This record gives sequence, C-alpha cells and structure tokens, in this order.
Amino acid sequence: MTDNLLLSAARNSNYYTPEHEQFRDTVRDFVAREITPHVNAWDEAGEFPRELYRKAAEVGLLGVGYPEEYGGTPADVFYQLIIPEEVARAGCGGVSASLFSHTIGTPPILHAGSDELKARVLPDILAGRKISALCITEPGGGSDVASLRTTAVRDGDHYVVNGEKTFITSGMRADWFTVAVRTNPEVKGAGGVSLLLIPGDTPGITRTKLDKMGWWASDTAHLRFENVRVPVGHLLGVENEGFRIIMRNFNSERLFMAAGAYGFAKVCFADALDWARERKTFGLPLVERQVIRHKLVDMAMKIESVRCMIEDLAWRVQQKFGDPRLLVAQTAMLKNLAMQTMQFCADEAVQILGGMGFMRGTRPERIYREVKVNMIGGGSVEIMKDLAAKQLQL
Repeated sequence: MTDNLLLSAARNSNYYTPEHEQFRDTVRDFVAREITPHVNAWDEAGEFPRELYRKAAEVGLLGVGYPEEYGGTPADVFYQLIIPEEVARAGCGGVSASLFSHTIGTPPILHAGSDELKARVLPDILAGRKISALCITEPGGGSDVASLRTTAVRDGDHYVVNGEKTFITSGMRADWFTVAVRTNPEVKGAGGVSLLLIPGDTPGITRTKLDKMGWWASDTAHLRFENVRVPVGHLLGVENEGFRIIMRNFNSERLFMAAGAYGFAKVCFADALDWARERKTFGLPLVERQVIRHKLVDMAMKIESVRCMIEDLAWRVQQKFGDPRLLVAQTAMLKNLAMQTMQFCADEAVQILGGMGFMRGTRPERIYREVKVNMIGGGSVEIMKDLAAKQLQL
C-alpha cells in the first residue's frame, strides 16, 4: 500500500500509544506474510485453510480483549479496532469475516455464560482450535430479532431446539453456535428470547452451503435445527432475557465492522492513487488530470471523516462517556457512514483503474463485490437510520 499522509493519519492520532503501534506492526506483518499472498487463491477456492485460525492465535490476534485465564490478552477498544483495519489491507473481506467470526460468536459466552462453560469453551476458540459462529438471522427476518421463530422448549435438563437460521458466517465448519431462540412461545417480541450455546456436532443440525456475490473465501450456511437437544447449562444468561445481550453484541459488531470498512476504503484509495501515478494517458500520468485528483480528494475527505468518527466514538464507548442512547445512535450512524464511504471509494477506485479495476484478482474489484454485504450485515443502512432516529428521539 502506498505511503502518504492520509494513510499514516491513524499513527499520528492521540488515541494510539506506542504499544498500540507495536501491536499494529505485528498485525500488519502477519497479514503481509500469512494472508495477502494467498487471498486470490482462497477467494477462488471459496475457503481458506483452517490452520489460519491457529496461526492468528499464535500471534495473539484471536484473544485480544479476552481475559488471560481463557488464553486471551486484556486490551482496550483501540487494540481491537486495529485488527479489522489492518486485516483489510489484504483486500479480502471473506477472510476477515470468517477468521474473526468469534468476535460476534463468543462475547455472549464471555459475558453471560457460566464459569464452567467459559472455562470449557473459550480457551479452544481463542487458541484457534475451535471455530465460533453467531446464529441470529432467520429466513423470515434478520434485524428484527424480536420476531425470531426458532424455539427452545424445556424438557427436563435439556432444551429441544427447532427452527432455521440463515446467512451464518462460518456456518459450515463452526464447532460452536451461539443461537438466538424463543424459550417462551407464549410471549411475543423481545421478552421470550434467549441465547443457547450449541455444539456443532449435536445430532439434528443440518448445514447447507450458500453461494454469495462476495466474501467468497468465507463459508456461509443455512442451518436447520430438528429436535436438537441442548443441556440447560448451555443457556447464556437468564432465560427469556437474551434480547439485551444480543443488542449489546450488535453494537460492538457495528463498531468493528466500521473499522474494517475504513480499512477497505483506504485500500481502494491507495490502489487508485498508485494506478493514477503510474498510468499514462495522452502522455501524462492520470494523477495530472484534475478530474482524477478531485476523485482522490473526495475519497480522502470521506475516509478522514470516518477515521475521526471511529476514534471519537471508540473513546466515548471506552470511557462510558455520554448518554447510552446517544452512543447507540452514533454507532448506527458510524456504521452507515463507514459503509457508504467504502462503497464510494470502491466505486471510484474501479473507475480510476478502468479495465484493470474490472479484472478478478485486484483488490478494488473484490472490495467492490463485497460492499453490499457490509451495508446489509449487522443491520442494514435503512435499519441503522431508523435505530438512530429512535435513540435520538426524533
């Protein structure tokens, strides 16, 4: 990636200490060595080696923010933001999505699981030996969690789970599923929702691979649960009170998705700038054309806006500064701003690269294909606007 003032901006931020930057260098080196050389082949193959989880764990990427007793490394939110931003340098969202699917699958275990369950499950996940996935979305609805239909009926010391989940990241090879279920069918809405941790090898689970527009290297699955028996001890939190845990999980997911989108936007800017400097038309480099320079400035302006909002919001979240409703609204608005910036930069990068931008194997081409999943997953642009309006009491 080309070096310039914009792409070095985060290193000059007051939010990042020398320790943060040392960690950034570790992540960057890992990405350059273990991911970037292989992403084209992995994307075409539709998967990446399972061993990558172990390698990422060995350099400390999977355990950031988790307690040491489970094999993690306690860290503030800025360490966690560095990971999606730097992994984005490989220009392959499919690898990012599945390799770090535990960042949405395991927080409910950490925050709401029993001590016995955490001690049994988390160390293997954070060491890269097991894979974790989150199962919320159903064929009949995504962001409307309160309307989910998958049921978990108590039968002695087990729950019996029936229903379907879809668009599940890491769904084909996950060893643990964190599943949203309705434990009280008589209660409509959020009141009867719970979370269960279900082993992937439990009888009655059927997995079907889904093909996608982008994120080819990430396995995505449709899951069917037919009379799946889950021990009562695998309940996360209090029965019928799982909705709040899910919402807390969504807010973190959206912040880190925004950091990833920021990273992908920077990749598009960097590749467009490199091409504009090298490519000549009518005897002059593209960058000498005012229309191209203006495109690059528009990209830079939007990228800088996202960086500032991410860092400000991350500090507020870390300090618990401000009304919680405002933090939720800002998170929703940040996700939209970051995804729209990624969309804009991907589009402009492909345009600047011209025919080369349409070729498979270039980072902007891949990112262009992956824009839409970012604008839908974790809460669509439209849902985020409605959520922000509600929290701001508009």
